[in-house]
Amino acid sequence: MNKYYKSTIGSLFLFLICTCVFEGEAQTNPLWTQQKVKNYLLHMTVLEVKEFLTKSDMVIIPVGALEQHGNHLPIGTDFLNGVERCKLIAQQRDILVCPVLMIGQSPYHMGFAGTITLSAELILKVHLEAVESLIQHGFKRFIIMNAHGGNRAITTLLVDQINQTTAGVAVSFGQAIGPFLENQPQNRTDVLDRHAGTPETSNSMYLIPSLVQLDKAEASVLTLPNHLRDMLPAVIAGEPTALMLFLAEGLKKESTRKKTSAAEMSTTGVWGERNPKEATIERGANHTNNIVNAAVGFIDRWNELVPFNRTD
Repeated sequence: MNKYYKSTIGSLFLFLICTCVFEGEAQTNPLWTQQKVKNYLLHMTVLEVKEFLTKSDMVIIPVGALEQHGNHLPIGTDFLNGVERCKLIAQQRDILVCPVLMIGQSPYHMGFAGTITLSAELILKVHLEAVESLIQHGFKRFIIMNAHGGNRAITTLLVDQINQTTAGVAVSFGQAIGPFLENQPQNRTDVLDRHAGTPETSNSMYLIPSLVQLDKAEASVLTLPNHLRDMLPAVIAGEPTALMLFLAEGLKKESTRKKTSAAEMSTTGVWGERNPKEATIERGANHTNNIVNAAVGFIDRWNELVPFNRTD
């Protein structure tokens, strides 16, 4: 056998070995880490949805946002935390988890890179059309979970429009679970501690732990309009009127000239002066479990008052 044939055969043999090794080590996507979650629409097949509809006609829709959450929490915090809460609820009761949009209304965070915002009209329209699709398949009852404070008015209107314009029946998650929540010890603070602060960081440490970079968290320096700064003691104390007026002006986009967009008020995007490093997993777990248990209590009561009947 001459040198040419030996070289050709050797190269072919080496190619076959490399091919077998490559196929053996990389048969699936190395970045895929998800496990199948029960009652989560994104993971379900057509047959599984049909089977689900023999047991329940109830859907929970988290309405989140893609917006800055300081230097330590991901842009998707609101969306991801909302979805994870819904998943936990759906492991205890038959309710379909159906996220529709990742993006919410967040114009006041646009001063920080990564934030994406949509108009209220578009968010409402997309969710209504999604609900109509689900109704066509046989779903009738909808729980709308607002997972981002800036969506409150939108989700309130969404619930109303589902009830007014479709064959479905909808309720607001926050209002629905209120009577079933357990009173928990208050984490008192003497400084403002809201967006991306210790409450949200604690929740994220429990719900999406691998995405929290607590080492990058730092206390923010706030620059508030004088009248809002003067209002802070009453706001921190939980005085309802002060809080209502504070939120009516706080966190509004730059074009309103209120000087309260996130970038105008906060050095880091955190709306608070407490260091987020004070957050704890235990606090996040307690808060989440309280919410999940309350949701289960509401679902059970709804099923008692209006039993599921797939023949309707």
